[in-house]
Amino acid sequence: MAYSGGVAPVEILGDATRGGEWRAVRLVVDGERIVEAGGGEGLARDVAGLTLLEAAAVGGDPLAVEALAAAIGQVFMARPAPRRVAVAMSGGVDSAVTLLRAGPSAVGVTLRLWQDPQGPSAERACCSAESVAAARATCHARGLSHVTLDLREEFLEAVVDPFVAGYAAGETPNPCTRCNGAFRFDALLAFAERAGAEELWTGHYARVVERDGTRLVARAADSEKDQSYMLSTLDPAALERIRFPLGEQTKAETRAEAASAGLAAATRRESQEACFLAGGDYRDFLERQGLASREGEIVAEDGSVVGRHDGYWRFTRGQRRGLGVASGTRLHVLRTDRETNTVVVGSERSLAATRVEVHGRLYAPVERVGVKLRYRSAAVPARVHAANGGFVLELEEPAHAVAAGQVAALYDGDAVVGAGVVTAVE
Repeated sequence: MAYSGGVAPVEILGDATRGGEWRAVRLVVDGERIVEAGGGEGLARDVAGLTLLEAAAVGGDPLAVEALAAAIGQVFMARPAPRRVAVAMSGGVDSAVTLLRAGPSAVGVTLRLWQDPQGPSAERACCSAESVAAARATCHARGLSHVTLDLREEFLEAVVDPFVAGYAAGETPNPCTRCNGAFRFDALLAFAERAGAEELWTGHYARVVERDGTRLVARAADSEKDQSYMLSTLDPAALERIRFPLGEQTKAETRAEAASAGLAAATRRESQEACFLAGGDYRDFLERQGLASREGEIVAEDGSVVGRHDGYWRFTRGQRRGLGVASGTRLHVLRTDRETNTVVVGSERSLAATRVEVHGRLYAPVERVGVKLRYRSAAVPARVHAANGGFVLELEEPAHAVAAGQVAALYDGDAVVGAGVVTAVE
């Protein structure tokens, strides 16, 4: 087959292994078209002569298809097409229904992210090999293309390493907001551009509203599934190309829609938060990542020693369980000291915070907001003052268990009008 000229063709290798079996695919790609193909025994058809988009819809033996996907994901591109939508696929019911609504020009994309190989339930993570295969099967069942982007190393550097570093510094980091608010959508929007898609659709439970010409993330109709907090650090500029089709409905309605359409994902279990832990305890994970156990003192507010622990980083502000301290009153962790390896405990009253400093952005001019300081916490009324690199919150009601490293999401009504990482609490 003659080459098109211009940029030289590239040779790409992809392979996959499972249960002792191995498959490999060799492709020579010229622009968006495969001009030579080798290996790939078990594919439903020869992919030579197909575009990368066409090849991404080819089925066959699962291991052969996985090897093909590993090759295609490295160089995928497609010419722009009207009404083409890139759909972020997790393998679950939410993304399956989103794909259903996206129409016949949709192309699915799944991010293969790093997860702890020692986690007890890796198959439930949204980034696992099993979830990737489920997402691919959902697309192929509808005759649609699916692309896998292997970003395991990039995810380690951008999300997992800061998570470990945050705990090492005595903070309480939120990896899900870091992933959803930056890493994940940066990768997905870049893919949508390469795929020639007009928009990126995801199965998040959130809405987009417009305030004074600025698009903002807003709460979903289903308060139990609302993910606006996890998306609060997403750059509003990115919302010009992002859609959340499930934001106006409940999870029960989504499952019913999937069942009515006969989707295999209709009964799939929920994926886990902090997916890279693969169902494991974060303390065990941190120890495997190099945070060493070291005995230290647990002290009361007056400085008296009331117990001992085996590592300051095992404790977070507000924690009351697992202290191992006998006391006539309920004690909470007030703070930890990395330098002295000390954990300070006291009453819940001593946890009360009324002033919170945040490194982040205000997306709209506001003076008074409701601020969520944890994913599951209720919003607290606060006054906002802009500051260098972020803003300061004066809480009108004391908040407990607020810790550096957590994300503060500011709401004006249902709209997220600012967000950032807590740096100091008083």
